[in-house]
Amino acid sequence: MDDNFQNVSIVKKANFYFDGKVTSRTVIFANGEKKTLGVMLPGEYEFGTDAAENMDILQGELEVLLPGSTNWKKITAGDNFDVPAQSKFKMKVLSLSDYCCSYFP
Repeated sequence: MDDNFQNVSIVKKANFYFDGKVTSRTVIFANGEKKTLGVMLPGEYEFGTDAAENMDILQGELEVLLPGSTNWKKITAGDNFDVPAQSKFKMKVLSLSDYCCSYFP
């Protein structure tokens, strides 16, 4: 993944989840593609998603329980994982984590 995005718009208002323990900013590309860049503090979280997404972990360590799985998967900086549309997934964030989430229609 490239470390820089070119020709984008950024939504100024931040997204806050779980009492501010998870935050993100929305980045919109010229072609309409949407990504969020965010930070997660250590804790346990459950997320729901409307669109399919790919979560790229840039820094930190966590475990994820994906839909249909009974096994937690360890994820560290440089790893990524896909989440299907219209689903829920759980995360145990073990250390401060920086992420980039890409959404697919």
